[in-house]
Amino acid sequence: MSGPLLRKIRITLSAFFFLATSFLLIDIFRFIPPNISNAILYLQFVPSVLKFITILSVSALGFLVVLIFTVLFGRVYCSSVCPLGVLQDIVNWISKKLKRKKKKQFDFLKELKLLRLVLLAIPILVFFLGSSLALNFLDPYSIYGKFAGNFLRPLLVVANNLVSAVSDHFKLYLVYNYEIKTFNLIPFVITTTFFIVVVLMSFLKGRLYCNTICPVGTLLGYVSKFSLFKIAIKEEECSNCGACAKECKAGCINSEANTIDASRCVICFDCISSCPSEAIAFKYIVAKPQPAYRTTDESKRNFLNNITLYFLSFSAVAAQVKKKIVVTKPSLIPVFRKSAVSPPGSISVERYNSKCTACHLCVSACPTQVLQPSFLEYGFLGMLQPRMDNYAGFCNFECKICGDVCPTGAILPLEIEKKKLTQIGKAKFVKDNCIVQTQGTECGACSEHCPTKAVHMIPYEGNLVIPEVREDFCIGCGACEYPCPTKPHKAIYVEGNRIHQVAKKNVEEKKQEKMDYEEDFPF
Repeated sequence: MSGPLLRKIRITLSAFFFLATSFLLIDIFRFIPPNISNAILYLQFVPSVLKFITILSVSALGFLVVLIFTVLFGRVYCSSVCPLGVLQDIVNWISKKLKRKKKKQFDFLKELKLLRLVLLAIPILVFFLGSSLALNFLDPYSIYGKFAGNFLRPLLVVANNLVSAVSDHFKLYLVYNYEIKTFNLIPFVITTTFFIVVVLMSFLKGRLYCNTICPVGTLLGYVSKFSLFKIAIKEEECSNCGACAKECKAGCINSEANTIDASRCVICFDCISSCPSEAIAFKYIVAKPQPAYRTTDESKRNFLNNITLYFLSFSAVAAQVKKKIVVTKPSLIPVFRKSAVSPPGSISVERYNSKCTACHLCVSACPTQVLQPSFLEYGFLGMLQPRMDNYAGFCNFECKICGDVCPTGAILPLEIEKKKLTQIGKAKFVKDNCIVQTQGTECGACSEHCPTKAVHMIPYEGNLVIPEVREDFCIGCGACEYPCPTKPHKAIYVEGNRIHQVAKKNVEEKKQEKMDYEEDFPF
């Protein structure tokens, strides 16, 4: 197979995986159902390893497929599947366009073997010590997930809202307006810093990040030393023009010695296409070459369900602001949460922190935006991992999307009935902050939105009623905290359970609102 054809196949696969993964990470519309989402992310190496460790299922053997392909063909994961790798290729392409007048693009780079091994050993060691912090910052898929969530998703929201405004003007109502509920400054700054570092490294030295820092690249690189198919230089046909080295974004071709470092080659085939004498080939190698020829190395239903769920959540949010409650006095009692609230399906904070790589797919998938990147709410070892932020939203009673899409098994999928009884935290009522007491004003927003009726109203003074929390029924969803109007401190908040518990099912019958049948039909 010719070099140009191999290169076209690689570019096609890269474009497919990059676009599919990128849209999945910013899909505010929930167009992609969980079964398709899991298929798209099946080959992402680190999420697949973590998910397999968690559930020991064939459905999580994507990493094994990657290893098999690496043994056969080398680092095809790095060249075509890894979204961060493709992002670097895009930056490389831009760099080439800007440096078109310069004859030399890339140089052979000496391998920093010790640094590579150390940066491979650190995340493995830290993981076995019970934390995924190092993976949060070094796993290429998770890094790109943070990039997409912080930069691409807001751009999609802006474009969506512009289309919404124009279509509404012409009464077409093609799309609905989407509002980003909160902005997390410190996680954004950390992500931006990483983005600048990766882009600069790519712009100046091609795949330097992949071949120096990335632990996945290092691991697959050393596996690729034993691959059956490799890119090899035929020394007797080589004119030593150096064209291949100039095009090698991995900096792994030493044109003076006619050698290729297989552990750093990302199988992009640019060198084969650039060689004027066809002295480079991608071929099957049985034995170690002689010195003269030295080579080195679900478905529509899920779609409709997700769209319906989004609109239900959106309607619930709209309903919360429908009833305006005027707050005239600031609340004075600060709220100090002892433990951040981890998503339903994460089992416990400790387990969640050890499995989550902070790819932020669940953040983009969450229809109510209650999942937000953390800073130090989980502690230093849980930095950037999503947490339940009830200032931004609440956990919809009928939603289980985060567990369905999580690629690492940090959030396990739950059946909806089990999810409805999973107690991720307990609501705490701060009476001295409540406007029923401080202003003598009717409220009850927390009780109105509590799906389990764990928060109910009891007599207070005169005709006033005040909230009371029955913790046995509370699941910690935050539907009480989110609409609470008190500022700056909430009168009711959710204290996270370090280990998730099971709430009691409230069997009390809901009071049915009486309908006035004598009233005129409403439409």
